This record gives sequence, C-alpha cells and structure tokens, in this order.
Amino acid sequence: MIVVSSIADLQRARSQLRAPLGLVPTMGFLHAGHLSLVQRAREQCSSVVVSIFVNPAQFGQNEDLAAYPRDLERDLELLAKEGVEVVWTPSVADMYPSGYQTWIEVGPLAAPLEGAHRPGHFKGVTTVVAKLFNAVEPQRAYFGQKDAQQALVVRRMVRDLDFPIDIVICPTVREKDGLAMSSRNAYLDQDERAAATVLYRALAAAREAFEDGTTDAQSLRRIAMGILENEPLADPKYVSVTNPETLEAISGTVVHGLVLMAVGIGRTRLIDNVILGD
Repeated sequence: MIVVSSIADLQRARSQLRAPLGLVPTMGFLHAGHLSLVQRAREQCSSVVVSIFVNPAQFGQNEDLAAYPRDLERDLELLAKEGVEVVWTPSVADMYPSGYQTWIEVGPLAAPLEGAHRPGHFKGVTTVVAKLFNAVEPQRAYFGQKDAQQALVVRRMVRDLDFPIDIVICPTVREKDGLAMSSRNAYLDQDERAAATVLYRALAAAREAFEDGTTDAQSLRRIAMGILENEPLADPKYVSVTNPETLEAISGTVVHGLVLMAVGIGRTRLIDNVILGD
C-alpha cells in the first residue's frame, strides 16, 4: 500500500494502477461502515484508492471541525489489511490553495433536510468530491446509504457534470443494537450511547408500520416522532418521509419512500434513514 499526500504523488501512483479503479472518499477515523465500502470496491475493481480528508468546507461555523476524531495511524493499518493500493491524505492547502474561489452550485436535492439545517454543507461536499474525482479519475466511487442525501446529491452532480463515474451506494452498517456506525458516535458518553439507539428504534417502528399496512406519510412520521419524543436525551431536528429519488416530502400515500431523520443526542448530531418499499 502506498500513502501519498500531494496531488503530484497521487497522480504518479495512480498511473501504475489497473482499471477499473474504485475510489472510497472518507474523512478518516474509519469504522466497519467505511471498510464495507472498501470491501465492495475491492470486489468490483482491480485497484482501490481511499482518500482521507477532513473537509473544512462542509463544516459550519459552530460545527465540530476542530473536534472531529482523527487517527491516521489506525486508519492506515485497517486499510493495509483490506488490500488497498493507494491512500491519499491531502492537506487543506492541497485542496484549497491560496486564492481558491471556485465552488459547485448545488440544486434542489441539496435544499431540504441537511441542506436546510446546515447551510453551505453540500456546496462543500460536492466541491471536494468533484476535486477528488478529478484527481483520482476513478471508474466507480462508493458512498454509504446512511448519508442518503449526500449520496443522491453526489450522484446528481456526476450526471449533471458528465463525470464518467458510477456511483455505488452501499447499505448502512449498524451496531448490534441498530445504531448506524458513524465516526461521530465517538462523541457519545455511556448514557448518550444508550439513548442514541432511539434513532433506529423510531425508523424501525415506521418501517414495521408500513409493512403492516400503514401507508399514510404523516402517520408514519408521527410514529417515528413519537418514539423520539419519549427519549429524554433526544432532540429531534427533523423527521421526513420523502420520495427516495427527489427527496420531496410525501403528503399522501407512500408506495416507495425514504424516512430520514436528524437527532441531537447531547452535543452530538446523528442522522439515519430507512427505505420503505422495494
């Protein structure tokens, strides 16, 4: 495994890799969810590149950029075990050199949900992902279903800007108690960690109700919200039942949908979702 930092070193290493090439973009502090993306890329591609970059452009003024967990040595050990060919660890100066001023303008997919609650977030996400794609030139890139809106926004950007890349969205990986794996779970203390299971309990209740015949979107939302409201440590930011392709809120009967939520647990903001229907 080769570890590179500069774009010039990345391009030299990339020139030696066999196609198809898969890219797994990460912000590091890797967990089993990230590794599942690497494993899918390993199955589908001849070469795999993993990027590790905590992107300041996608953090708001009062968000957790400085505190975001980092452990590069451990990350590299995990990736070496997975047989990754190249790990790219660019610096902020590499990605946003002095005088940088070009950004991706995102559209309606990025407006609701995380976009509404975190202004500028998806401008930062799409810009850095576009830069990663340009530098690595993968044939496939791998994202997790846990960050469903991010995956859809990136897929839309790829289509709109004619990137010759397949976006592969992989299932959410969960702890045994249902909590979606996330680097931010490291912020939770013991009581908060127990309380955080409420996200999946709420989502699972909505999905079970749907499978039992409750198809009204508002009823499903109320079921999920009711469970969240019974957890004293939970501070729901939003619960939405949406079209899984457009993220437009569904106002009537759900045939195929996506239930998404963001919930504060202490000072930690967690997101999760489940798919309804085939």
